[in-house]
Amino acid sequence: MTKKILYIGNKLAVHGQNPTTIDTLSVLFAKEGYHMVTASSQKNKILRIVDMVLTVLKNARSADFVIIDTYSTFNFWYAFIVSQVCRIVRLQYIPYLHGGDLPKRLQQNPRLCRMIFDHAYKNVAPSAYLIEQFRQKNVPGLIQIPNLIERERYIFKQRNVIKPRLLWVRAFAAIYNPKMAVDVAVSLQERYPETTLCMVGPDKDGSLDEVKAYADLKGVAVAFTGRLSKAGWTNLAADYDIFLATSHFDNMPVSVMEAMALGLPVVATNVGGIPFLVDKDGEAQLVADGDIDAMVEAIQKLIENPDIAQKQIENAYRKVERFDWKEIKKQWKRLFEY
Repeated sequence: MTKKILYIGNKLAVHGQNPTTIDTLSVLFAKEGYHMVTASSQKNKILRIVDMVLTVLKNARSADFVIIDTYSTFNFWYAFIVSQVCRIVRLQYIPYLHGGDLPKRLQQNPRLCRMIFDHAYKNVAPSAYLIEQFRQKNVPGLIQIPNLIERERYIFKQRNVIKPRLLWVRAFAAIYNPKMAVDVAVSLQERYPETTLCMVGPDKDGSLDEVKAYADLKGVAVAFTGRLSKAGWTNLAADYDIFLATSHFDNMPVSVMEAMALGLPVVATNVGGIPFLVDKDGEAQLVADGDIDAMVEAIQKLIENPDIAQKQIENAYRKVERFDWKEIKKQWKRLFEY
């Protein structure tokens, strides 16, 4: 019998935001034959939570599972409210743990977290980092199911020579520290005048205008594309040689996985789930949070040592094979059939 799954999260791609897990995973589930119902694409936060709750109530008698995207910031409250509604109507729910800063929630709101996680059917985390953090707090029912990519959608480019052509892909928000990418480009230009930087992504908290002004102040030319489709930015990636990830907090960023699939060597901050996703030096260059000098040195290492860069690219590509949807869907199927 076909299982009916409610997926509750922020479906805001229609409003110009980057697609999130609910946008991609719900479509893939439907292709696998699951009956999917999703909420919510309401732009207003109050209307969104109302839509989420009403969707749960409307489908309470027919749904088999409710997946709830669970983040660490304001969206935590969506997960809390929806999970408690699920408890009231006796629906099996699955918090899907995304926020790289969720461990802080476990410390700040232990009682509320217990109300969510202790009563869940299972608690699913994409990264070993969150599994470890939640296990330390004795959260039950933990299962790791990594984030996914459809690997056939990414064209691997062989880069025999690494040039200082930098690509940054993320929403513009303070937690992703986009100014660091500008500082890195400024420093690199002192040694490599041909350095270029492209920053792809929509504005999330006003950071985009700040970063544009900051780049002007620093006198560095940065290509700002705004939000691009997945096909748009992955095609653009062929013009660049190094992928930057500058986050203060992170979980298991799909953009990093996509860069690995495209053959872009990754230089990233060593935060949250990043060191659980890639091995330092072997699959990526990792530096301390906010350490501009170290990131510049890591980029120089790739440029000046093509053998090291090629080995890193090869290792990263082999790693990302584990995250292909053909493998990940088997893990979700097992979860739904427990």
